[in-house]
Amino acid sequence: MSYILSVLVYARRGDEVLVMHRNKEPNLGLWIAPGGKVELGESPYETARREMLEETGLVVSHLQLRGLCTEISPFEHWLWMLFIFVTDHFTGELRPDLREGALAWLPLDKYLNDTPIPQADAIFAPRILRTQTGFFQAKFTYDHDLKLVEWVHY
Repeated sequence: MSYILSVLVYARRGDEVLVMHRNKEPNLGLWIAPGGKVELGESPYETARREMLEETGLVVSHLQLRGLCTEISPFEHWLWMLFIFVTDHFTGELRPDLREGALAWLPLDKYLNDTPIPQADAIFAPRILRTQTGFFQAKFTYDHDLKLVEWVHY
């Protein structure tokens, strides 16, 4: 078994955050940060820049690594290591890749309190987005129904 390495990128614009309403699995129907899988030969930082360009049309810079989360389950296809970045430095025109989902700038409070997001995101997103300092690291454990049953913050 090996982990699927992936990134999430929260782009900030004032009190808003850019998020995607997923139209495919994983996280179908939920709102998440843009991102994707690390490809062979890429660093997580390079993946974050590539995925943001592909999914949003934005060129991001000054990415801050704000979190590292491990997600485990009884299934080999659900073993993730997430590198979570935040930036407020970007250029370009928002050009969503609708194969992944629709994009929206949401007020941070609305995203964190009134928007359907994945179980683990509901735990790490406030800790990463509501502070400018520190690093969040955690392990999330899911059951056979992919329901979050335990999490540990390091």
